[in-house]
Order: sequence, then C-alpha cells, then structure tokens
Amino acid sequence: MHLDYFRNMHFEFNFFSSVLLIFFFHGLVYAIMLFRKSSINDSTAEKWLGIFLLLCILYISPWMLGFAGWYDNQPYRDILFYVPTQHILLIGPVVFFYVQSLLNPGFRFGKKEALHLIPGILYILFTFAMFITDKWILKKYYFLANGVDPDFNSWYQYAGFFSMTGYFLWSLRYFNLYKKLMMQVISYADVVVFKWVKIFLVAFLIMLISRLIFYILGNFDIFQKYRYMGSWWEFFSFALVFYYIGITGYSNALETKVSFRLNLMANRSSLLIGHTESVFSSPEPEEAEYIIIETDPASLPNQDEKMLEVWKTRILTFIQEDKAYEDPELSLTQVAKSLHTNPTIISWAINQGFSLNFNDFINKYRIEAVQQKLRNGEQKTQTLLGIAYDCGFNSKATFNRAFKKYTSLSPREWLQNYPKTSS
Repeated sequence: MHLDYFRNMHFEFNFFSSVLLIFFFHGLVYAIMLFRKSSINDSTAEKWLGIFLLLCILYISPWMLGFAGWYDNQPYRDILFYVPTQHILLIGPVVFFYVQSLLNPGFRFGKKEALHLIPGILYILFTFAMFITDKWILKKYYFLANGVDPDFNSWYQYAGFFSMTGYFLWSLRYFNLYKKLMMQVISYADVVVFKWVKIFLVAFLIMLISRLIFYILGNFDIFQKYRYMGSWWEFFSFALVFYYIGITGYSNALETKVSFRLNLMANRSSLLIGHTESVFSSPEPEEAEYIIIETDPASLPNQDEKMLEVWKTRILTFIQEDKAYEDPELSLTQVAKSLHTNPTIISWAINQGFSLNFNDFINKYRIEAVQQKLRNGEQKTQTLLGIAYDCGFNSKATFNRAFKKYTSLSPREWLQNYPKTSS
C-alpha cells in the first residue's frame, strides 16, 4: 500500500524540477552523513551543519515541487500551503550556533540559545493555526484566499532576510572576537584560526547577496514577465552554494581546545582575557572557561609601573632563560601556572608592558631563536623547517608568516642578506 502511494505520487519531471531534485537528495544525503559523523565523533558542529543542510533543502523544495506540478494539483497544493517549508527564521540562528560550536568547545545549547528559535517556532504554530481555521473550523480558504503560499508572503520573506543578515553579522563578530582571543591566549593562533569558518561565512554571505540581487532585478519591468522563471535561478544559485557547503563542511575536521564566553553586545575598544575572579587578583589558575573582557585601555592599571615591571621581569626570565617559547603548544594558562598567578595578570603584563599580544610576543622570541641558529650556521646541517620546529613553530606557513612579519623578509631572503648586514 505504501509503495503504491509513492508510485502514484504526482511529480512532473522536467528540467526545472529535476535539477533541484538532484540538489535536494544530495543535500539530504550529506545531512544524514553529518548526523552520523556527529554521533560517531560526539561532535556538536556536524549536527548543526546537518540541520543547516536540512533547512536548505526544505528552502528549495516549494520551487522544486512547484515546477513538478504540486501547486496545480490537490492534495499537493494544500500540503505546500499548510506545511511550512521555508524556515528562514530558523536558518540564521542555526548558522550562528554552527559557528559557535566550531570555534568554542565550551558551547552548549541551553535555554538562552533556545530563545533564538522562538520566531521560527511561532511561524510554524501560525501555519498550524491557519490549517485548523481553514480546514476544520471554516472549511474554506480564509487565510489563503489569495491563493499564495504563506511562505512567500512579503512580510515573512523580509523578516527572514533581515534575520539571516543579522545572524550573519553576529557570526562574523563572533569569529573576529575569537581570532583576537586566540592571539591573546595561545602561541599557535595561526593554526586554530580556521580557514573553513571564513569560507562558510563567505558562502552564506553569497546566499544573502544573491537573494538581494534577484529581489532587485525582479522589480524592474523588463524582468516582470520572467518573474516566476527568474526565481528558479535564485533557488538554483542557493542550491549550488549549500551543496558546496555540504561537501566542504563534511570534509573539514576541526578541533578546538580553548573554551570561552563572549559579550557580543559590548562596544569597548580592546580585549583582556580573564576568569570570573577580580581581574588583578592572583589565585591559582584553573582549567576553566575564559571570558573576554572588553575594556578601555585607559581603565587598566598601567599607572602601577612597579607592578608592571615586576611581572615583565618574571615573564622575560621564564621565556628567555627557560626557553618556554620552544613549546609549540605554549599557552597563557601554562605561563600563568609556571609563574603561580592567573592568566589575566600575564595577559595584562604582556599587552601593557610589551605592547604585544601573547601570540606575537612568543613568536618574537621564536624568530630571534631561529635567527641565532642561522647565525651559528645550523642551516648547514639542518633544514630551515627543522630549525623552526626546534624553536617552537608547529607549521611551515606559521613560521614563514611570522618571520616575514618581524624581519620584512622571508627566511631565505634573510639568509642571503645576513652576510651583508653583519659585515
């Protein structure tokens, strides 16, 4: 009986419906694969990406099914009318949750996060109320008397576009603050500033821009007669982007180690990393969540020169004499533990005393160590990359980038110029 139902299901195969059908099923397959991967790896990020792909295939489904004849035949017409498929008030929050779960191992979905889903849930309840009213109470089209799928009502489309744009901006701000945080707390920040996150945000921005472009073009008279066909190309471009996201996102295995919390609403001008204790108290550091405290540099106690000089000396002794920079995974917490203080003190002293963030401060000493080894001629018995690894770098790209940042030359260029500068 079930097989007969699917066999008799109405679907007109043509170019427009078939192309979107391919993306629909491929997106569904990748979503299922991501859910499976999430279960195996106990990864929250893959789960959110899978949900994002499900929302994307639902987004293109009314246009796929519309070209397959569903809007012209019952009961399929009523299914599209009363079953919401374009959950555009949920896409933005899911993108935001995905970015957070990628970058922050401490991210958890709780009551506070659930509040972001309320507009999308309210819309689903609204469509259910329309169904009850039209089909059970009035037994006629009342809410849908105009013959337009509620998913395409202007107010809903505008609200969805602004919602997705707002969450894109929040996700971008979260990522930018994350990059600043990594520069403050670990010495291998280049490794964990993930390229995939940038790609994902750019791809989502392309989705938003393409929607805006097609909307603008649709208001010109020359495109009015192609409005229905033209909208198909909008959904096709949307499908191309989410298909790319699905393939690339599935193959990107990311691992973050630093948990943190952010205040996205703050408008201060600089960052200081710390715990919930008083910023300048000195308890033993713990493996706890970091909190980014955005604050005006003028409010920091840089007027306490004696305190600053004491901590500068202690930090320099630890870094230089103990050669702590040789640890490729050196972190702010490790330095704080070794000096029996909290990470906030170390971050404050480095930022105020040396005018550098933690990552740049440690890399500076790594570069100086590399230069010293090159002056000693160690490149004759060891590769440049081997020397870099010995001095604490953990990737060729990070080494080359840091070397050029501090010397304005590549390592090989510096070697060629060194005999001239030393003669």
